[in-house]
Amino acid sequence: MDGSVWLTLAAVLALGLAAAAAVLLVRVFRTRRLLLDAGVPLRDKALFWLAVVYTVSPVDLVPDPVYLDDIGILLLALRSLQAAASAVRSGGGQAGTKEA
Repeated sequence: MDGSVWLTLAAVLALGLAAAAAVLLVRVFRTRRLLLDAGVPLRDKALFWLAVVYTVSPVDLVPDPVYLDDIGILLLALRSLQAAASAVRSGGGQAGTKEA
């Protein structure tokens, strides 16, 4: 393969990563109302903030130039936070609370 093929492949990969990052950024901004919701357990809120800190920190579990582990951890934290919020909204309440 010559240099132009590698350059095209790198450009396509960079555009795909930029699109994934844009979608993730939109999801993070939409999540801010869940963080203010009093019914969402503190554990899930803390998990989200730890994922944000990991994403912006220079320390990586998998050293790579495309930040796949950062995006994956942040997506898992968003999914956990949204699942906790939907459980609270559907009447499930917080786990571990006693009802009288």
